Amino acid sequence: MIAALHPQFWWFATRATGVTSWVAGCASLLAGLALASRAMGKRPRAPWLLDLHRGLGGITLVFLGLHLASLVADSYVHFGTADVLVPFASSWRPAAVAAGVVAMWLYVAVEASSLAMRRIPKRWWRAIHLSSYLAAVAATAHAFTAGSDATNPLFVVIALTTVFGGAFMVTYRSVAPRRRRPPRVPAPV
Repeated sequence: MIAALHPQFWWFATRATGVTSWVAGCASLLAGLALASRAMGKRPRAPWLLDLHRGLGGITLVFLGLHLASLVADSYVHFGTADVLVPFASSWRPAAVAAGVVAMWLYVAVEASSLAMRRIPKRWWRAIHLSSYLAAVAATAHAFTAGSDATNPLFVVIALTTVFGGAFMVTYRSVAPRRRRPPRVPAPV
């Protein structure tokens, strides 16, 4: 016999998948910044760090999909498919939900461009990938304005750690001397 679900199961699932997606997205951003900033030394391109960055990006999207599915399945607030896919379509906290929708589409674009990295021009990939900063800001705004865990001390500590860690790495990347590329050798004729 199948036991009945707890009446608030979908609400708990929505919270858990949303927080997990947000944490994985922030961790992926920090791993990407560690790769790009050279804050870890001259050779930060350790394969494990790149794999961690990519894996966390994938985990972000998996839990983001579960977050959206549990929102639609929950009958308390009544989110439809359009509410979770179209900015400002939701009547419940429209700006807060729109920030989450925008973050979701930016994360999808970043992940899709990463999967197609070898097939698109590098400057396109870079421009799309840089939108991950905006995605993280929008996801954090969504978490603090739509989420019910915004006052949880652990959640606040993780947010502050991410902000300070990201700010350190961006500052370090801006201030640190650039790596010199070896001069181009003309191809033999």
